[in-house]
Amino acid sequence: MDILNKIKWIAGVLFVFIIVITTNLIDKDNFNRLRYSVITIYEDRIVANDLIFEILLLIHEKEMAVAVSDSSFFYNENDKINRDIKDLIERYEQTKLTNQEQKIFNDLKEGFTKLNSLEAKLTASDADQEITANLIDSINEIVNNLYDLSKVQLTEGKTQMLASNKAMDTIDVFTQVEIVFLILMAIIILTIVLYKPKD
Repeated sequence: MDILNKIKWIAGVLFVFIIVITTNLIDKDNFNRLRYSVITIYEDRIVANDLIFEILLLIHEKEMAVAVSDSSFFYNENDKINRDIKDLIERYEQTKLTNQEQKIFNDLKEGFTKLNSLEAKLTASDADQEITANLIDSINEIVNNLYDLSKVQLTEGKTQMLASNKAMDTIDVFTQVEIVFLILMAIIILTIVLYKPKD
């Protein structure tokens, strides 16, 4: 094999190697985007939605106690429920929050603080109708905040799903382009290598 053929072979192999490396780097980037979307959907949306649901269940227990004027609830069980809600709120805070979600979440935390303050007044005095009405209003505000947060989870989950679908579509297109390109490169390299100029 003369030097010209060796150069042709080396150039052909290097060219194919560069093409394969480039397409693999592009694929890796798309797979990383897909992985990020899936992780985000789970960690920041599904887990957050579960935390919202857990908080809502505990708030409903308070709502029932207020509705039936169960004063023993506020003396015996309320402190534990408040600690549980606080823990759930702290866990929710660890998720990645959008700007809109952060605003609603801040309102939720303020509402919970206000609710605790009203509950302290309720246990410090007889069941005053004004305090009871304020408690119901406060609970309703918290429920509305939780509802708004759950809608944010739905919207953001859909956004991440669309991003993952886009990444999958890009991967499919690049896979097809890679196959066509590698076939063309094989034909070109074979033509270069097998071509023998006339003397």
